[in-house]
Formats: sequence, C-alpha cells, structure tokens
Amino acid sequence: MSRIGKKPISIPNGVEVKMEDGVVIVKGPLGELKRGFKDDIEIKIGESEVVLAPKKETGPMMALWGTYASHIGNMVEGVTKGFEKKLIVDGVGFKVQVEGQNLTLNLGFSHPVKVAIPEGVKVSVEKNIISVSGIDKEAVGGFSAKIRMLKKPEPYKGKGIRYENEVVRRKAGKKAATA
Repeated sequence: MSRIGKKPISIPNGVEVKMEDGVVIVKGPLGELKRGFKDDIEIKIGESEVVLAPKKETGPMMALWGTYASHIGNMVEGVTKGFEKKLIVDGVGFKVQVEGQNLTLNLGFSHPVKVAIPEGVKVSVEKNIISVSGIDKEAVGGFSAKIRMLKKPEPYKGKGIRYENEVVRRKAGKKAATA
C-alpha cells in the first residue's frame, strides 16, 4: 500500500483542478500546469480534495499510485507557493550573470559557459548566489542540477557550485598525508 497515495490531496482556495482526456490541469494564482497521466490509476477530483486509487493492485500500479499523488501534490504546491533553489558559486574569479535568456558563468575555464534558461524558470543572481525559481518542481530542480554539473564542488578547497544547504566533505591535503 502506498502511504502517500492513500492520503487525499487538499485543494486550497483559489486553485482549480480538472481532468481532460488523461491530462490533469491545475490553475492557481501563480500560473497553470498540465501533466498527462495513464488511466491505470483512478483520479477523483472533488471540491476540496483529490483522491487517487489504483484500478488493479499489482506491483507497478502500487508504485504509480504514490508517484502520481506526489506529482499532483507538487503541481498544487507549485501554483500556490512556487519552488526555489539557491546555488552558491565558490571560487576565486568565478562570476555569474544573467544576459537575456542566457546564464553566463565564468568558472575558470578558457571560455565563459553559456546556459539557456528554460521557459517557466526565473533566474536571478546576487553576488555569488544563483536563485532558480518557478512553478514546475521538475524544471527548477533539473535546471539547478544542470548548473551544478558544470563545476561540482571539489573536496580539497571546496571550489565549485553547490546548493545552499549542501555540505561539502573536505579532505586533508598533502600536508596531513606525510607524517
């Protein structure tokens, strides 16, 4: 049994949830999200909550039950509050700036790295902190991960791009190795 799938998803005031041809549409104060779902899981939309139930109790259906519940819950949360991830750029000479629809990063390579900002994602930069925000949790998380992959934090000096709450395990260098 899915613990997440069993719980009904409450719909706050100002949010409208409807289903058309296997596509769940969630409208709220921050925008609109659409997502297609298979008809293996029955989605019942009431006035104040959404309830999901599997049509067959097989292994894959039970896995989809919780997954679909999480997706719909994230859609409701996205159109009401939105999602935000913060990345810290740490290193001497590392610079970040937003130029139109591109994010330009100077990360110690021989050239600046330009990354296109996807639609529905807002990026702002203050000193060495990149804020990625939007209503779609997957888009925000995916773009943040793409930025982090450009220069992962290294364990000796801690230089690179890391999430705001990420702890980088530091290693002792050569000095500690020779005893």
